Amino acid sequence: MNAPSWKSVMVTRHLPEALSGLETLSKNLWWCWNDSAKALFKTVDPEIWHTSGHNPRAVLDTVSIKRFNQLAGDGSFLAALGKVMDEFNAYMSEKANRTEPSVGYFCMEYGLDTSLQIYSGGLGILAGDYLKETSDMNVNLVAVGLLYRFGYFTQVLTAQGDQVAKYNPQDFLKIPVEPVLDAEGKWKTVSVEFPGRTLTARIWKVAVGRTDLYLLDTDFEANIAEDREITYHLYGGNWENRLKQEVLLGIGGIRALRTLGLNPTIYHCNEGHAALIGLERLREYIQNDKLTFPEALEVVRASSLFTTHTPVPAGHDAFEDGLLGRYLGQYPDSLGITWEEMMGLGKVNATDTSENFSMSVLAANISVNVNGVSMLHGKVSKGIFARMYPGYLPEELHISYVTNGVHYPTWAAKEWKQLHARVFGPEFQTHHYDKSCFEGVYNLTDEEIWDVRKTLKSNLVNTINERLSDPKIGTHLSPAQTVRISKNLRKDVLTIGFARRFATYKRATLLFSDLDRLAAIVNNPVRPVQFVFAGKAHPADKAGQDLIRHIVEISKMDRFIGRIVFVPGYDITLAKRLVQGVDVWLNNPTRPLEASGTSGEKAAMNGVMHFSVLDGWWVEGYKEGAGWALPQKRVYDEQNYQDELDSASIYATIENEIAPAYYDVDPKTGRSARWIQIIRNNIAQIACNFTTNRMLTDYCNQYYVPQGVRTAEIVAKDYAKAKSVAAWKKHVLDAWNDIKVVSYTQPESSYSLSPEGGLKAEVALELGTLKPEEIGVEMLFTSVDRKGRLRIQDVFEFALESCKDGVAKYSTTVLPERTGMYQVATRLYPKHPDMPHRQDFPIVKWL
Repeated sequence: MNAPSWKSVMVTRHLPEALSGLETLSKNLWWCWNDSAKALFKTVDPEIWHTSGHNPRAVLDTVSIKRFNQLAGDGSFLAALGKVMDEFNAYMSEKANRTEPSVGYFCMEYGLDTSLQIYSGGLGILAGDYLKETSDMNVNLVAVGLLYRFGYFTQVLTAQGDQVAKYNPQDFLKIPVEPVLDAEGKWKTVSVEFPGRTLTARIWKVAVGRTDLYLLDTDFEANIAEDREITYHLYGGNWENRLKQEVLLGIGGIRALRTLGLNPTIYHCNEGHAALIGLERLREYIQNDKLTFPEALEVVRASSLFTTHTPVPAGHDAFEDGLLGRYLGQYPDSLGITWEEMMGLGKVNATDTSENFSMSVLAANISVNVNGVSMLHGKVSKGIFARMYPGYLPEELHISYVTNGVHYPTWAAKEWKQLHARVFGPEFQTHHYDKSCFEGVYNLTDEEIWDVRKTLKSNLVNTINERLSDPKIGTHLSPAQTVRISKNLRKDVLTIGFARRFATYKRATLLFSDLDRLAAIVNNPVRPVQFVFAGKAHPADKAGQDLIRHIVEISKMDRFIGRIVFVPGYDITLAKRLVQGVDVWLNNPTRPLEASGTSGEKAAMNGVMHFSVLDGWWVEGYKEGAGWALPQKRVYDEQNYQDELDSASIYATIENEIAPAYYDVDPKTGRSARWIQIIRNNIAQIACNFTTNRMLTDYCNQYYVPQGVRTAEIVAKDYAKAKSVAAWKKHVLDAWNDIKVVSYTQPESSYSLSPEGGLKAEVALELGTLKPEEIGVEMLFTSVDRKGRLRIQDVFEFALESCKDGVAKYSTTVLPERTGMYQVATRLYPKHPDMPHRQDFPIVKWL
């Protein structure tokens, strides 16, 4: 008998015409934050929907033709499909009504849905939420990123609790991305010059509701093997590969927008990875519009915004000169400047060859505005960037903040959304509302709130048991241990969650400082507590991985099994279950190393109280009676002592405040009215302030709209203002060192303070070619804090009194508000009505 002759045949789906809407919906991530669309795909096949990880593309590829034909003849399903399509089409039709200013948004990662693995953690989740909100609020924004073949890793635990990074290639045919084709059906690409070769990247599109996200991918035959690997892994490889990724995102990203015919007004660099967008935009203005480098810099700065997310200097990417020279060596010629001048854009000291080129310094130098991501992080960022502006104290820097928020439709459980829709008012559904609408939660009954919380905790416990039984994501538990956990993990016990990236500063193991006391808490016969942990450590972070193993080891001890649980395979799907299902969200970073943190904000949307160090967003969010906080003031400089104090505070708060409130149950109703009131306060007073709706409104009001106005002024009449401001700055720089101090009257070493005893300070300057009104003079009174840092107490601005024979006289009356010892100095600075702020032209002369 002869052998069979096998032939490979690819069978692709072709839905019945009546179901074509499913194909349309599957190609737009709008479905992932709209419960009606998710319910529709679940109806197609509940089991496949579950096993696919809620991926519509996978569902449509897996369901049988027979089932599709059944659905095509099912009147109730077709009615449901029609209703969802009407909702989707009405939503998308509003895209035509978007207004200026248009914004280009660049980020290295986006966490939109589990089905699209192009994110690693907080930065990506924040960016994904932001895109969804721009869609809901119909803000005119287009986003750019990279499409990774393997994305970030999938977490698997060994029997010993060691984390293993598993990289699964993404099948681009089964994820929500579409090739961008030209009129002839050819793939649109962009090219970037590399040493001795040209890198080519394909352009893909992800539809995020009304907002388009374009992704670049190098993994195809046009590139050599090592260049194909550029978009293999998010944050993967060595520093050279990281630079290649940032060149592709920044330079290639701008070229992608131009290939697509897009030229946004404002460019938002979300973290320093995308800073090279500035160099490419400078090149465009210089080569295409024939501007000089200083003129082009005025245009680029006016239209650029840099958001930093990093609270420590070491977290900012910086590259050696030699490495940059290999990949950007040709750039100075195209900008009309020297290599040293270009290096100066990314260094504090341009002539220091030992100083690495910082992408964050570059982003700050080419952006008129820089912001942190919480009030506290804004202050920390001033300290990080202070070396760029030696003429000013950190507190004076023009670095502000927009506190991060979360996308309510993504993270709020559908059970909560149904209740909120009833009591928040009709405006809430329009995404243009007053945050006071969250006070509608006070109109919900105790029974409604308690029942939702019970349902969500039950869902969480079911998910945990399912995940712990899955050998694909962990072998750290024996079958017997899995059974014990399923028995011990209860749906009626106070549950505290901790899930995030496992970095040492987040102090994941602080809870385990006193195991005997912890055992007494979790095994309390009247008020037991259970803890659920999840999260990943970076594959190169051995210390972070050790934290995970330590927690796993403790969770398997007899006295803790089923009371402390580590759930592997952390992703968006698990994160949703956790922030919706636990009762309290625990966060205890080393202050002030949490730039913002958004997991607790997601929990708040679901009536889950936050218990945290007063760091990041919680500094602004904490309200007594709506959550719990560790003291803001640091008691010990020695970190080990501070950890010991904080862990004792955590135990005491759980024992004396949290558990008593949760278990204060009325035997008649089976509910804790005290706990329910805290839930109401949490949603009404905290959650309302930390949505991406508020966040995007802040970005529009503080940055996008004002910068859109300034950019229009800068470029009007053939860049007239850009040219005049650049010429003025050059004139001032040329004449600055020629300023001579003729006379200077300053305070005596000691004098009495009284309304009649003010000191008149005077300065006479020989200005050369400068005009008197182009110079500002001010005297600073500062004090020294306990850490030896100068803090401004008063600033006295000098007024121009006269100008005669080339000598300008300025004076002020000095009268400090308080008595005490001051450090006093006077400085000169340039003034111009078209300067947006001092750091736009930060030269200073101290007298």
